[in-house]
Amino acid sequence: MELPVKNRNIFGKKTKSLRKNGFIPAELYGHKISNRHLSVSLKEFAKIYKTSGEQAGLVNLITEDNEKIPVLITNIQTDPLSKEFLNIDFYRVKTGEAIKTKIPVHFLNEAPAVKEGFILIKVLDEIEIETLPQDIPQNFEVDLSPLRELNQSIHVKDLKTKGGVKILNDSEAVIAIITERKEEAAPPSPPAETAPTTPTPATPIAGAPPSAESSKKS
Repeated sequence: MELPVKNRNIFGKKTKSLRKNGFIPAELYGHKISNRHLSVSLKEFAKIYKTSGEQAGLVNLITEDNEKIPVLITNIQTDPLSKEFLNIDFYRVKTGEAIKTKIPVHFLNEAPAVKEGFILIKVLDEIEIETLPQDIPQNFEVDLSPLRELNQSIHVKDLKTKGGVKILNDSEAVIAIITERKEEAAPPSPPAETAPTTPTPATPIAGAPPSAESSKKS
């Protein structure tokens, strides 16, 4: 994938004018390169983002001088309300040098056990790998349809990888598992109602002086 970029000399609050004109502020840093301030066409970047999201794998930036720079998208800042792209970070990589990165897990289909009343727990949503930048997969697809019974699970060792991609997670780590539905605890019973009791008059002790009440009655 290729993405045209331009050098940028507008900073701070002034970058709002870039966005109004259809460009996104971006930063380039990484392997043997000084940090560079760039701008990216919103239209061009949206094509890549729509197809691959933030985990687009290797992207080649094409500068105004027709220089090709291999990068990974490491961060995309968006407005929480409008979802407008605010800023993008690109990391330059060396194509012949293996790097470590995390790849998202995409779950496919529905686990039949869920229809039987069991619960599907998705334990991992990304997998850490080590590979050459040009071999980075966009995602790992995990098919949930084999999960038909209680305690069935899918592990990291079940993932299919292309040559040159090394998975760094424990091979026995669980990606998804079927568990039993926990029964809701019954609400506590209300305390039993008891009839009000009438106080029992005290029995005078032999030889004791009469009480004030008995003195009034007499």
